[in-house]
Amino acid sequence: MGRKRALLVRLGAIGDVIMAVPAAHELFRQGFEVEWLCGTGVQSLLECYSWITPRPVNEAAILTGTAWQRARTVAAVWRSLLPRSYELCGTLYYDRRYLALTLPVRARRKIALSLHSRETTLLSARSYTDEFARILLGYADGCRDTSLGPVRPDRLPPSPLPEKKAARRLAMVPGGASNLRAQQTLKRWPVESYAAVARILLQRGWEILLLGGPDDTWVLPYFADMEVRNCIGKLSLPEVISVCDTCDVVVSHDTGPMHLAGLSRGRLVGLFGPTNPGNFLPRRPGVAGLWGGQGYACRPCYDGRSFAPCKSAGCMREISPEMVLAEVDRLLREESPGAKLVSFQGEGVYGAGQ
Repeated sequence: MGRKRALLVRLGAIGDVIMAVPAAHELFRQGFEVEWLCGTGVQSLLECYSWITPRPVNEAAILTGTAWQRARTVAAVWRSLLPRSYELCGTLYYDRRYLALTLPVRARRKIALSLHSRETTLLSARSYTDEFARILLGYADGCRDTSLGPVRPDRLPPSPLPEKKAARRLAMVPGGASNLRAQQTLKRWPVESYAAVARILLQRGWEILLLGGPDDTWVLPYFADMEVRNCIGKLSLPEVISVCDTCDVVVSHDTGPMHLAGLSRGRLVGLFGPTNPGNFLPRRPGVAGLWGGQGYACRPCYDGRSFAPCKSAGCMREISPEMVLAEVDRLLREESPGAKLVSFQGEGVYGAGQ
């Protein structure tokens, strides 16, 4: 008797795809063959999981193309899926337009995110990783004393970088926080603050790497007078993970490369303001989060779809370079660091991933 098949639909963004992988892995462990409708931007990452069969979709055509381009793209997906049947088809979107991709799919059980039922709603302040698993696997919404951590790809490429030039190597992600659907610049920590951290660590003799996508080159003038290694737009998604493996620490606000670093073996300091780190902080040992803006009545302002019309991003500015440096040093002092979330004043809020 053949294995059961599951079809997941999450085209992007990088972080959402990574947070859905543990649920897919649980399905695989239960005997499912896992197929995944994904955007071409994350295809290379999913191909690094030997147990996932990616089915790439031109997400740009669906989101920004003409009506004819959208129709052709959807029709091509239908042709590829029609000969097959599935035990489970899970569409991890609230936007009902994505349901068109699997409209003719034969599946014993079809699931999509919905605000009309607790069973299919990503509940506030919970880890999206755990919520995707709860929804897809039908877990009872009761007390669970363990949280799922990131699932590392099992066939990563080697790091393309040479050996470290210094005793310590730190990577930072000063850009990012945008995708095909929206610019999410409120999540960014000020690039000037990243530059201040880089300058201090260079004075300590550390090696500094800059990570990001091709659209992040605008940050480079802020580091023009520093001897940093520029990797922005030069690495594939799997290579970002491999490079983070070589780093002692990665510092990033809530953006795709932060989740890629969460798949690596390097320590990670995640910086949060308008988004709740309880939803997005990777829950594994060696991870810490700083949440700026304690006491702000508007924090967090992200509701799962959009942000408040804020122009100051005061919550992110509450996180100082000194606080980030202190958290970097703390992680390096701990031999077996567990995941920890701290507020902008430094007190512990919760621990996870011990």
